[in-house]
Amino acid sequence: MKELKKTRIGGVGVPTPLIDGVDKVTGKALYTADLPAPDALCGRILRASLPHARIVSVDVSQALALEGVIAICTGEDCRIPFGVLPIAENEFPLAREKVRYRGEPVAAVAAIDEKTADKALKLIRVEYEKLPAYFDAKKAMAEGVTAVHADKPNNILREVHAEFGDSEAGFASADLVREKTYKFAEVNHAHIEPNATLAEYETDGGRLVIHTTTQVPYYVLRNVSKCLEIEEAHVRVIKPFVGGGFGARTECLHFEIIAALLARKAKRTVRLLQTREETFLAHRGRPETSITVKLGMKKDGRLTACHLQATQCGGAYASYGIITILYTGALLHGIYDIPAIKHDGWRVYTNTPPCGAQRGHGTVDPRAAFEALMNEMADELGLDPFAVREINLLPQVPYVTAYAQRVMSYGLPECLEKVKKASGWDERRGKMPKGRGLGVACSHFVSGTTTPKHWTGEPHAVVNLRLDFDGGVTVLTGAADIGQGSNTMAGQMVAETLGIDWRRIRVISADSALTPKDNGSYSSRVTFMVGNAAIDAAQQLRQILIEAAAKKLDARPEDVECDDEVFRVVGQDPGLSFAEVAKAALIGGGAITVSGAFNSPKEFMGDRAIKGSAIGATMGFCYAAQVVEASVDEVTGKVTAHKVWVAVDVGRALNPLAVEGQIQGGVWMGMGQALSEETRFVDGKMLHGNLLDYRVPTSVESPDIEVHIVESIDPNGPFGAKEASEGMLAGFLPALMDAVHEAAGVWPHTLPLSPDRISDLLDARDRVKK
Repeated sequence: MKELKKTRIGGVGVPTPLIDGVDKVTGKALYTADLPAPDALCGRILRASLPHARIVSVDVSQALALEGVIAICTGEDCRIPFGVLPIAENEFPLAREKVRYRGEPVAAVAAIDEKTADKALKLIRVEYEKLPAYFDAKKAMAEGVTAVHADKPNNILREVHAEFGDSEAGFASADLVREKTYKFAEVNHAHIEPNATLAEYETDGGRLVIHTTTQVPYYVLRNVSKCLEIEEAHVRVIKPFVGGGFGARTECLHFEIIAALLARKAKRTVRLLQTREETFLAHRGRPETSITVKLGMKKDGRLTACHLQATQCGGAYASYGIITILYTGALLHGIYDIPAIKHDGWRVYTNTPPCGAQRGHGTVDPRAAFEALMNEMADELGLDPFAVREINLLPQVPYVTAYAQRVMSYGLPECLEKVKKASGWDERRGKMPKGRGLGVACSHFVSGTTTPKHWTGEPHAVVNLRLDFDGGVTVLTGAADIGQGSNTMAGQMVAETLGIDWRRIRVISADSALTPKDNGSYSSRVTFMVGNAAIDAAQQLRQILIEAAAKKLDARPEDVECDDEVFRVVGQDPGLSFAEVAKAALIGGGAITVSGAFNSPKEFMGDRAIKGSAIGATMGFCYAAQVVEASVDEVTGKVTAHKVWVAVDVGRALNPLAVEGQIQGGVWMGMGQALSEETRFVDGKMLHGNLLDYRVPTSVESPDIEVHIVESIDPNGPFGAKEASEGMLAGFLPALMDAVHEAAGVWPHTLPLSPDRISDLLDARDRVKK
């Protein structure tokens, strides 16, 4: 691996401000709602008033007759369903035949202004035949229920049953076996920017140009093309600046297709802006989940077996559901050495907005339940929870899990050491003042999944580089920068590989007419996959430049080196400047374009004979350990997190400044789920449709987060890097639960830890004492 100097801004390992940072803080950045389109029509959506009903009729005649209404679309305008996974496409942009949750789009209007569009919605007449509705998994799965989808009469989207090793024998050999059920509320991403789309119809060729708030421009293009039954070449998708995503936008959403339908029907540009309430209705958050986990443990803390059962309320449509339920079992592996693991999972349809992928996709709740029970059992055996984790660490690296995952770098031992020392665990645990406690937990996450969603044979990632006579290097990537800094990362990979000044790099991303196709920003795939593709492209360009320099220096290419923008024969001075060599390379041919790609090696594709193993396969796990210090107010039941020490194995910190920010954000998001965030419905009607009723923590509730970066240097990552933004999230929940136990002597089993829930636990504790 190349030796890194860590001196040049933009170089690997050097704290580097994000490329787009200045634009964001000065207000120069344009988000979808900011894009100028003075002649755009105003789009509005009519939504279902019932959670489950047959659509008897939709009458748009009065609305269509209203002056200023240009176009109206209903389910009749789109007969093709969509979805992020080819095997689970069962959602229509506008409901056909049935509505399956309150707020589902039924019709859409494009009018000359907001007032006219709103008036038109009130004139649309929809007749429904009410059907039974189900809002929790147990009732939805009961015998004789009305199916939410006809092809799933028991309302189970997917069942998963897998066993690795002999769990029965493992439990029989244990000195202590415990089984507990943990309940996790449904939570939402709560990104700051509401959903928005600007769809332009080009009358000269019937093409559509779509600007939208997305993490996956390619999947938007693919689904718009499919639903509108037009060629993909006739659709252009541009991702402007995006104000957060966290997984909410890792699939094409209904409003994006609706905007395209309206634009085509009106033959005009349509702006479709969503309110905060509508953004909550689009949802795709983490599902309400019940986890029953059973662990076997020896007296010394060694684990002998695990059996985890997960039931998820997935909402009305499939979304990522068949993957999400697989992930509840896939990441039981890869963090500890467990002889036997059994996993049962049920993903259930309910008459609520569809759930999808959220930061730590599918793994947060099962990981939290596992770690929480691990802490409870350690306490029962009188063992230090750090010691229990240390005795269960992976025995060696490389390590292949029973799930066919390959662990090539493993910094968890160092993570544990760092947070133990930094938090003063040995000196403070068990000696905290009344009402205050320390808790610990570990977690991990994949660096992208090696198996593609669409088996097309296309590369996982492609990056193009272009060098012209101005001496600038343009990086073209389809990856979606949603604030995580992928544009900066791609530029760093190129600058480091070429040995050039950071300021020479330009990055153009996420415009399907200019940039190569990329699968998008999800499952922390971008750094690992796009980073490697950028290095591949830069290595090709570097070789072209070295050959041009060798010719001018009258030397062999293998004798030429390049660093700090100087090409010279090894051991000799002077050399040639980058500008001189670039011009020499361009003679006779003009601009140079190279294309780099990344494909997962076959050995990392998983064993497809193992059910679901391909979904769980990854080329690198991020690992994290954290200690949380918290207090419990026994009068109000309020839990407060005061300090977090978190250590994260990121492989290599390509940009320590960005890595630290991502780690803090992951911890903070875990805190929100642990303390206050929870969606609420009554008869399917949403009660949390704003950022006051949906309790996202503010800076007031945020603790001091002390970050420790651990570098294990993964052999397959770009310059050794792995993911750095999801692996730490799940650990906060059980670490807080552990801290609450030390502070108040109660073990929570339901999250979030709202004051009413904590008060109930304290009351139950006091009744036992009496």
